[in-house]
Amino acid sequence: MDRLVQPNSTVRGIYSRNVVRLVVLAGAFVTAWYAIGAFGRPYNFFDMKIYHGAAVWWASGHDLYAYAAPDTGLGFTYPPFAGLLMSPMAHVPFAAAAWINVVASLLALAVVMWALLGPISRRYGWSRWFATGLTVAAAAAIEPVRETLGYGQINLLLFLLIMADMVALRWRARASAGFLPTGGALVRFVRGGAWAGVGIGLAASIKLTPALFVMYFLVTRQWRAATTAVATAIAVTAGTFMVAGKDSAAYWLGVVFETERVGAADMTPNQSLAGVLARLYDTVEAPTLLWLSFAVLMLALGLSRAARAHADGDELTAFVLVGLTANVISPISWTHHLVFVIPAIVVLADAAMRRRDASRGLESGRRLTRRGLTPSANMGGLAPLRTPIWFPALTGLRHASAAVGVYLLFLYSPIWPYEHQLPEYSHYEDGLWGALMENSLALALIILVATLPWRPGAEPAFYPETIRIDRRAIHQR
Repeated sequence: MDRLVQPNSTVRGIYSRNVVRLVVLAGAFVTAWYAIGAFGRPYNFFDMKIYHGAAVWWASGHDLYAYAAPDTGLGFTYPPFAGLLMSPMAHVPFAAAAWINVVASLLALAVVMWALLGPISRRYGWSRWFATGLTVAAAAAIEPVRETLGYGQINLLLFLLIMADMVALRWRARASAGFLPTGGALVRFVRGGAWAGVGIGLAASIKLTPALFVMYFLVTRQWRAATTAVATAIAVTAGTFMVAGKDSAAYWLGVVFETERVGAADMTPNQSLAGVLARLYDTVEAPTLLWLSFAVLMLALGLSRAARAHADGDELTAFVLVGLTANVISPISWTHHLVFVIPAIVVLADAAMRRRDASRGLESGRRLTRRGLTPSANMGGLAPLRTPIWFPALTGLRHASAAVGVYLLFLYSPIWPYEHQLPEYSHYEDGLWGALMENSLALALIILVATLPWRPGAEPAFYPETIRIDRRAIHQR
């Protein structure tokens, strides 16, 4: 009998490392589960009950927007295209629909994190699947994700559509720079990123707030993506009119203007600018002129900073700024809408690491200069010396602290111990500290829009013309 071939030490090392990683991931998801129980609220798929009930109601021949949930009287508030997408759930039990949404949402989050962490993991030599698993577990525990899953919401699915366009822009930039994808026609079309804008067009047809990304495309002169997004939205909306004309007319001519169907602005889970102003004035609705003035200011700030991030080659930060701005200026932004804090934390953490690496490179250059050498002698100036140094130790601490602080804020979510509802309770029932805590998530969003750093050249949606020409020449060779 032939002797079994023993695996070499390298194979054994890889196997052992992967086993350890799987154990760590299992521990991370268990920890996230307990964190949801510790910091979250009791969840019973509240919104999914409305969606499922509306789908069943609509399938039985009734008008979609005439539906009112038996216990709460709440109705369907999304555009009719969303109703069409949700209509298949009328044919499955409520519990099955709810858990299918949980699984689909977690898969959507995993796909997004896989895409976002790709450039970062390559830069630092991380295992991409391990980094993705850890971040999915960490993200699942914080307020926007646990509320989305627990309420049966669709925010992570919309998040996937929006971030898919960011990936498409990244792919299209690479293709235009000469890195042409190989494979069949379908692979070349997908990897070429020509479809950038479709995801945002679909997301805006399901929920109106992603339409702000179209304005961002116009501001940054990404005409093709803007045209594709608008054309997609018009096409699916027109198609919905052909299938459900009566309900489409009811929505676009009436329901879209019935803001009271969504809820009062002062409700604690509304962490938008309008919610902050309503609670500060201790009124059910925000003062209209004041809200509009500050909303225009935040819109200008968010779009201008996003345009600057785009111009400096950081499309991820640009998208994050637009998403956060949409949360701030929307009349209603429930806590489960705030999913863009996830990539904001990623940007802050990566900015901290990039600054630390840059400081190491500067310190290495100083040491080489003192020895009579130049930084180019150190591997072409591309890799800093990995020697112990003291001065750069605190470099990046500001951004790292911000990343940890934002994560802990959205993990604990201090708004709930200070939840108040007019007219029963004033929003100043617990004094100024209670008012600060009740508005803490919204204030964090506003600060992020104003201060979130971008990372020059990190993930460009375009390449300079000279680089594009040079790379095409290299590709032709």
